[in-house]
Amino acid sequence: MSEGVLLVGASGLAREVIAAGMAGVTGILDDDADRQGAEIAGVPVVGRVEDALAREEQLLVCIGPSATRRQVVQRLLDAGVSPDRFAIFAARSARIGASSDIGAGSILLDGAVITADARIGSHVVIMPNCTITHDDVVDDFATLAAGVALGGSVRIGTGAYVGMNASVRQGLAVGEDSTVGMGAVVLADVPERQTWAGVPAQQLGEHE
Repeated sequence: MSEGVLLVGASGLAREVIAAGMAGVTGILDDDADRQGAEIAGVPVVGRVEDALAREEQLLVCIGPSATRRQVVQRLLDAGVSPDRFAIFAARSARIGASSDIGAGSILLDGAVITADARIGSHVVIMPNCTITHDDVVDDFATLAAGVALGGSVRIGTGAYVGMNASVRQGLAVGEDSTVGMGAVVLADVPERQTWAGVPAQQLGEHE
């Protein structure tokens, strides 16, 4: 594998990763025909997603919505991309405890704090100034928006989205593919594929 990283998705998240100082970015892959040959934050769009197969750099999927990020990662895997090719990015100002683990493809932006014995899955996006405390588990493809705070021993399920400045009390779970709204205060377990919001958070609806 050659040195360097290709960002997948000419998105706002890609610009945030670049701005946060990711080293060795050689280009961006995006399926939008109008973006081919353009520059995003000074980095050229050098092809479409499937062009990853003809290159050797590591890959970082910079797509915000959890479901779309999962689909693109699966496309790449189905096309023959090795799971070992996915990079990890942690901004210089992110603080990660020595006993915590970060999975392949995950992104931690500025000011994120991960304390002791936490586990971050693969292709997780953690936006600026999130706090993830002891024994938390954030499963694959989850997204924590800016300012999220998790108490100890919280579990965030696969593909779940926790909105900006929301907080989750210790020992609780947010189920797979669920959504927690901005500023919500979660004081009870959130079941799978539901949307909760408010203070305290309550169910608003269910996902298809």
